[in-house]
Amino acid sequence: MTDDELTEEIRMLAAVKLYEFGRISRNGRAAEFAGISRVEFFNELGRYNVSSFQIAPEELKAEVQGLRADLDQF
Repeated sequence: MTDDELTEEIRMLAAVKLYEFGRISRNGRAAEFAGISRVEFFNELGRYNVSSFQIAPEELKAEVQGLRADLDQF
């Protein structure tokens, strides 16, 4: 592995971990940090077994409740 390849891999690993821990938001900042596009970054997350869905349980619960309320209107 060349020095440049190692540098790219370290940046990618750092971006993935920071994203996984919620330190970098999903608005493209992690991809920017890694030096790749958002699409490429989300593909890379799968390679590292990191979910691209970063939502807190409370947020998910609120979303589900909102969807249920919407469905009840039909």
